[in-house]
Amino acid sequence: MPTASSTATSGRLLSLLSLLQVRRDWPGALLAERLSVSERTVRRDVDRLRELGYPVQAVKGPDGGYRLEAGRQMPPLLFDEEQAVALAVALRIAVGTGAGIEEAAARALATVRQVLPSRLRQRVDQLELTATARDTQVDTEVLLVLSSAIRATEEVRFDYGDPPRRRQVQPHHLVVRNGRWYLVGWDAARDDWRTYRADRMDLRVPNGPRFTPREVPGGDVATFLAARFKGSATADAWPCRGEVVLDLPVAEVAPFAGDGVAEEIAPGKTRLRTGSWSWAALAAGLARFDADLDVVGPPELRTAFADLAARATRAARSGA
Repeated sequence: MPTASSTATSGRLLSLLSLLQVRRDWPGALLAERLSVSERTVRRDVDRLRELGYPVQAVKGPDGGYRLEAGRQMPPLLFDEEQAVALAVALRIAVGTGAGIEEAAARALATVRQVLPSRLRQRVDQLELTATARDTQVDTEVLLVLSSAIRATEEVRFDYGDPPRRRQVQPHHLVVRNGRWYLVGWDAARDDWRTYRADRMDLRVPNGPRFTPREVPGGDVATFLAARFKGSATADAWPCRGEVVLDLPVAEVAPFAGDGVAEEIAPGKTRLRTGSWSWAALAAGLARFDADLDVVGPPELRTAFADLAARATRAARSGA
């Protein structure tokens, strides 16, 4: 039977391990104060952790102290309740990342769930989430190589496109957008920033030379990537924006307005301000509402509607 003393020691070891995991260096005196024990007891507890396989190193200095280092093998980890729930949720949604870790994530989730207290297990199980794997999966090794090149500031070489063409790029960011992984980098040969889908990259080794990192336009990679997907070279805004009045109630327009602004101006009449990557695309997108509309502006949108009508007329007559 465990004694009260052994139970207290075990609890103190868990508390000590938890503290060592959340801060790089701990002065011995501060650990003793946090655990309400003497520094001698802290030294004995550190020795017990070492015997269990935790690589706790002594830190030299005026105050002395301890540091939990990375070891050659992974020892048991300790999480508080919030960390455990966050880990379980993250593992559950990992299947939708397209990073090729779905099976490993499922096994890790089963392991974590098994050791959760019943109240925490119920919180995790109550999360209504269906994560679906994407058709476009990325080899995990590709993501690791790209991440390593970004940290080392080394150019990456790869074949890309159909037919494949050689690329040599300075990698700056690895980003997930809508379940797909993209590399954002500077292509010196094209003197421009480019984005590449990681699942379409055929990496070549070794990497290229080191480079001096530069800042992505605007300073924010998420805004930059959103702008590029909208066809804009700078700001996160559609390069072609227009305004129309649709003969539809706002309730029928708003659900399909995307990032546009729908405003009711009269019963059955809605003003819609929206944008797209080209005037032709904007006109075609507005035609999807299958209702009469008036173009408020600009003139380029009226011209795009005229061109669209002409093409539609030719299409209707073809094959007749």
